Amino acid sequence: MNKSKLPVAQKEVLGMLIDDHRMVAKIFKDFESEKDPKRQEEMVTTACNALTVHAEIEEQVFYPFLRERDPEEFGDLLNEAKVEHASAKDLIAQLSVMKSGDELYEAKFTVLGEYVDHHVKEEEDELFTKIIDKKIDLRELVDPMMTQRQKLEKVATPA
Repeated sequence: MNKSKLPVAQKEVLGMLIDDHRMVAKIFKDFESEKDPKRQEEMVTTACNALTVHAEIEEQVFYPFLRERDPEEFGDLLNEAKVEHASAKDLIAQLSVMKSGDELYEAKFTVLGEYVDHHVKEEEDELFTKIIDKKIDLRELVDPMMTQRQKLEKVATPA
């Protein structure tokens, strides 16, 4: 998806979400070759925190806006996204009490990455495309999404 050709508000809103997608995708890819247990745990924590913040922004601000704007057009995609988020949150909760070297630790993080990859493809290829094609004005989402991100990142940042 070429962010540079989008209207400013779409670029800001969708760009924020796409940047999140790319950041966690890199962590999942780098994790595959990481052997240091401490570094693995840092990567898992960073990815899980980022995914938690991202999902909350979508669920609390982005998805309700789209559902209200056009429930017919976006309803099914948003319902699927909600279920995908629930699956990801379940794995994140399991990983949050695990350590590198625990049985299934790497497998759970790998499966989380696969869930996220699937979710990202659907979101970018279907949901974002519909937003762009329908020329949905996202201006009113810029400030609430940024505010929500700042609030959630304060909570999600480990001490």
